[in-house]
Amino acid sequence: MEQKNTNIKNNPTFGKAANHSFGAGGTLRAKSKRTWISIREYFFIAVGLLLYSAAWKAFLLPHQITGGGVTGIGAILYYATNIPISATFFAINFVLLAIAVRSVGWAFSLRTIYGVGVLTLFFAILPQSVVGTFVGVEDNFMACVIGGLLSGTGIGIVFLSNGSSGGTDIIAKVVNKYRNVTLGRVLLYCDVLIICSTYFFDFGSIEKIVYGLTTMAITTVAVDMVINGVRQSVQFFIFSKEYELIATQINTEVNRGVTILDGMGWYSKEPVKVITVIARKNESIKIFRIVKEIDPNAFISQSSAIGVYGEGFDVIKGK
Repeated sequence: MEQKNTNIKNNPTFGKAANHSFGAGGTLRAKSKRTWISIREYFFIAVGLLLYSAAWKAFLLPHQITGGGVTGIGAILYYATNIPISATFFAINFVLLAIAVRSVGWAFSLRTIYGVGVLTLFFAILPQSVVGTFVGVEDNFMACVIGGLLSGTGIGIVFLSNGSSGGTDIIAKVVNKYRNVTLGRVLLYCDVLIICSTYFFDFGSIEKIVYGLTTMAITTVAVDMVINGVRQSVQFFIFSKEYELIATQINTEVNRGVTILDGMGWYSKEPVKVITVIARKNESIKIFRIVKEIDPNAFISQSSAIGVYGEGFDVIKGK
């Protein structure tokens, strides 16, 4: 009986079946996790697009302010012909998506199709404010600022969720594939061209162009704040003789990894230990407090880290 059990345990077929069983379970869990992440991302894409469409319907369109992108083209046609912005937005994006599917592929286009569909729906069903009513904003500049902040926040949420609102994003992606031009530069050129074209429709002449460019600038800042605000990290270099105590305290209290580097003071020619730590910006106060309590004479260098990826920070994503 004992020999029989040993043979079963060492049987290659049994081992393969067991590994296949465990592997299938792990694969199923991984698929479930990816599915949940995708559902969450699609939900937040919709939330971001809701904010973006609300910015246009409540603040920008009532004051005849033109922004960038296909939405800006739709706004110009709406001011000139009263064609609903939802119809223009969908029609232009339909053509652009047909081009994108052929040249870029479905990987980029699927979420873009979803974004275009959801945004078209929001543009169609959301009520439009009248100047001075609904939101109580009568000043053009105030509408420009609030609309830019709200639309930038919405687009930032969409980008964080690996989504797209279509429009000039599609143009930029296609141009970037065939020409050595960055996506940001293509988007900037398109948006400035669209906003400046309002001059030829005589919507308040230069004043409307200034409002449009201001809205674009505020939107850009808001997008950067949303995307980078949740990822702001700092890097510390700490020079102290009490490096062991400081490193241990940072490990236990801040729960951040610490690396000790070997250095040499060039003036004294003496070896020194350098503590390097990467942490979230809101954790920097704790680190300063720990260093001050252990070694008030420590030398500290703090700098901003544009992006930190890995365990405990952001995950590298490919769109």
